[in-house]
Amino acid sequence: MKERTRANAAPEAPLGDLGRRLAARRIQLGLTRRETAARAGMAAGYLRYLEEHPGATPGAGVLTNLATALETTVTELTGGTVDLPPGIGHAAPAPEFTRLRTGECRALLATHGVGRLAVSTASGPVIVPVNYSVVDGAIVFRTERGATPALAIGYQVAFEVDRIDDAFSQGWSVLVRGPAHAVTDPQERRRLTERAHSAPWAGGSRNLWVRIDPFTVTGRRITV
Repeated sequence: MKERTRANAAPEAPLGDLGRRLAARRIQLGLTRRETAARAGMAAGYLRYLEEHPGATPGAGVLTNLATALETTVTELTGGTVDLPPGIGHAAPAPEFTRLRTGECRALLATHGVGRLAVSTASGPVIVPVNYSVVDGAIVFRTERGATPALAIGYQVAFEVDRIDDAFSQGWSVLVRGPAHAVTDPQERRRLTERAHSAPWAGGSRNLWVRIDPFTVTGRRITV
């Protein structure tokens, strides 16, 4: 079977923790399987084997080469940091701090993923993670009535998204502020369901759609 040539093409069947991490990281970098294998000095067929066979046990040398090719660390590839917060690496010797333009911020937001929602509660401000999507410029997510994210409805809220690269001590963050509303129109709810990037990871019956209309969008980036 021919190697996929589109950089953003999904892997055929990534299986196992290592396989999923390998495939996810190379797609994040915009690399095909063949390009990644060339960087790591291995055959594309072997990389395919590593991605698609959960029982694969590559040696330390192979993992090191893959980590270098994918601009990450062996610890990241093998899931050793799964229970650690991002940003545990040391600061780079000469970092550059820049403010992002509004267009850049919106482009980063549109990648979808998990963001942090800040809401007010009776006992004080609370920040919770939510799986979100961007539809027509608005941030949307699903929750359930009575859950903390539902407290955003009817209020001005803050919503933050970031990406941290511990291996290279760099990253970015985008902050959105604006009013949150419950989506009650049945047609609009169906449209959001069809266009949402993913369902809430927490599972359960989370059928309450919340929409945040950005009033201000700001961002920052740290590069090496």
